[in-house]
Amino acid sequence: MVKNFNVMAALPHGLEEVGAIELKDLGVQLLKISRGRVFFKADLACFYRLHLQARLPFRFLREICQFPCNGKESLYHGIQNAFDWETWLDPSKSFRVDISGISSELTHTHFTALTVKNAVVDLQRSIWGKRSNISLSSPDFCLHLHLASENATLSLDSSSTSLHRRGYRPAMGIAPLKENIASGLIKISEWDVSLNLVDPLCGSGTFLLEAVSMAKGMAPGIARKFLFENWPDFDLHIWLEEIKNAKSLLKLNMKLPKIIGFEENIEISRNAKENILFAGLDKEIEIKVGHFREFKLPSEPGIIICNPPYGKRLGNENDLESLYKEFGTYLKTNASGWSLWMLNGNPKLSSFLGMKCSKRFPISNGGIDCRWMNYKIH
Repeated sequence: MVKNFNVMAALPHGLEEVGAIELKDLGVQLLKISRGRVFFKADLACFYRLHLQARLPFRFLREICQFPCNGKESLYHGIQNAFDWETWLDPSKSFRVDISGISSELTHTHFTALTVKNAVVDLQRSIWGKRSNISLSSPDFCLHLHLASENATLSLDSSSTSLHRRGYRPAMGIAPLKENIASGLIKISEWDVSLNLVDPLCGSGTFLLEAVSMAKGMAPGIARKFLFENWPDFDLHIWLEEIKNAKSLLKLNMKLPKIIGFEENIEISRNAKENILFAGLDKEIEIKVGHFREFKLPSEPGIIICNPPYGKRLGNENDLESLYKEFGTYLKTNASGWSLWMLNGNPKLSSFLGMKCSKRFPISNGGIDCRWMNYKIH
């Protein structure tokens, strides 16, 4: 039986605390939280469970070893001595090398990755007389090396692509919100199934899709293939048991409140409907086509949640002033008793709502410094 091993979860900056809570709820032994990362210990069952059920991480890195590294030579020999390569990576398996961080002598990530690759394939040739192929898009193994303070950490990435991609979103609008960020923001909002949920600027529907799939216990990783299925210590029995447990959490007949999105752009609203249908949630989520001012909110108050444009990637800042003013007027006129949660990357624009923010949380959204802002509407 494989004992507990060290793992790092990469998370959106600003969602580390709520991400750590999610990981602890799924059974990890928490070690440390830092910017964009949570470090913990897990056994195989817990590790598999995280991949099926955790909604917030971008990726999980399983630590293999740490070693001193102050240049090319120490990196090359450190990699060759770091791991039981003969057991784990025979030449029939392809691999990729990802690098994060730098050291005083290793400042170019491409050169560092090349050194790691050469160390592995040279060792393979010495053992088997042949070497693995490199695959950037679909490797069998993904090696991750992190450099910091003349020290190297070698890890295995459990997925070759980011875990924020759920697979339900074939159609995306302009500047879409990543699914894991949407999920984390919903957790912060403390929305639950007793409250109506409305997104008046819903775009491709990410907030609503994440909220409903969370409420219904839909495991985000249930249909994915993971690289750990190629690892020598992969335990099919434990994996199938965790899949069974994840499926048992699905609440097929859960009664939900009104979940509604408004979208003015016809093409983007079509994308939202396509995504919702693809996710099998078309009976739970309603998309109304038109400007928010054309629609009434449900009679029972709930939560309004949205990610309006803020003039960084989408929309012109000067043109958006009127949108925020109109949105603020709409809320004060139509949404008494509701709570608004809004993601904003432009403090100047949010001031045009004409409302006082009661809570705010810093969030990095695609490299943009944003605030997740809460307003109580009276």
